[in-house]
Amino acid sequence: MKKIVLLIFLCCFSMYGKTVSDSINSHLSLLNEEQKNVLYELAVLKKNGFNTNQFWLKHKDEFPKFDDKVRDELARQVFVNSQVVYSPPKDSAIQFWMQTQLLTNWMFYLSAFIAICALIALFKRYWSLLIQFLINRLAPLFKFLFSPVLLTYELLLIGAACIFYGCIIEEFVLRTVIIHLGLFLLWSQSTAIFTKEYWVKKYVYEIENNFWGSDPWETIKTISFPAVIVTLALLYVLFNVPEDIFYNYEIVISGIAAIYALPFWRSLEKYIYPVLFPFTADYNRDRSINSLGACTVIAVVVVVVLAFQLNPVFNNINAALVSLLILSFLILSCKINHKYSFRNYCYLQFVTVVFLLVVLFYSYFVRLNEIIWFSLIAASMFIIIKYLEVFSFFSDWKRGRGWAWKLMGLAGLLWLMGKGILYVSEMLFIAT
Repeated sequence: MKKIVLLIFLCCFSMYGKTVSDSINSHLSLLNEEQKNVLYELAVLKKNGFNTNQFWLKHKDEFPKFDDKVRDELARQVFVNSQVVYSPPKDSAIQFWMQTQLLTNWMFYLSAFIAICALIALFKRYWSLLIQFLINRLAPLFKFLFSPVLLTYELLLIGAACIFYGCIIEEFVLRTVIIHLGLFLLWSQSTAIFTKEYWVKKYVYEIENNFWGSDPWETIKTISFPAVIVTLALLYVLFNVPEDIFYNYEIVISGIAAIYALPFWRSLEKYIYPVLFPFTADYNRDRSINSLGACTVIAVVVVVVLAFQLNPVFNNINAALVSLLILSFLILSCKINHKYSFRNYCYLQFVTVVFLLVVLFYSYFVRLNEIIWFSLIAASMFIIIKYLEVFSFFSDWKRGRGWAWKLMGLAGLLWLMGKGILYVSEMLFIAT
């Protein structure tokens, strides 16, 4: 008997719950957008502990008659199932606040960059003096502790600690400075250990000397190994602080340094860089330009391979590689690098234009706004450089009376490019 009563009770309860649910659903389906907005505001007021009586009396006439329980359940359902999309009105305080926040974020980025440059400059300027002071003044007690060799290892550990603990710092500027200090210490002290030269000026000279040197092992030790250590450290930073996207660019640079410093590339360069310099071997061209040309060809191949993967995981790496390639093409296409081969100069202009157009179409196809802006800015810089180079064929900017007309032409060119960028932006971002 008890089981039968319990079964009847459960059935009645489920039917009652279903009736209430159906009633709420029917009420929700009859509400318009303004009524839902009112219920959403009511739910927000309730959740923040405000008295909602006056608010409800003000809007009660906008709704059909239902009790407070149904009203509260409707407000709860509207609140739970709503997604707020807020667009600040023009010239409002909130819009000004959002723009101010954007401006201050860029100021933080700039302050972090300036602080990093200042720290590196200070280290370069006072590093030898600091070590010499420690050795001379704190001897003999600290003579062993602060010997150049032991101090190098200590600073290497400090660099690793800066990387490890810098990733858990919440404040952006401090985190960026600490992490880059750690990266600098890892690179400099690992280079000092591998070269066995414990002064900055000496192991920087070793790097320059060994890159073109005849001993492959010395090149690997002094350039590739430190770059691999920095690359691993950057991978750790990216894993723990993925929101700081600029580390994607730094890891690409360190990765390129680690790979391209391998000695076998020196013997392959003479077969690679003619892809960009196909006409008349120019023996007066700087050797570093040939290396840059070979590295650019290899990087283009890597970008093409990654682009055909159509995998969003490679988007940041592609953006970093493309930005470096754009800079490389701008350098390689300069007239100063082709003083004795006009055909190579013309060929590089054609290749650069084709590359910029391909990058623009690719970034538009995969909707990578970052690369779109890179290509637009690079195209503007390329046009300005070519404008200046055209006049350098006939006259010197610093001489003659036509420099004012040249500046007027540059102003008109900038105005035309600004109009062109606005038109392209409208076509890319508004029309589509």
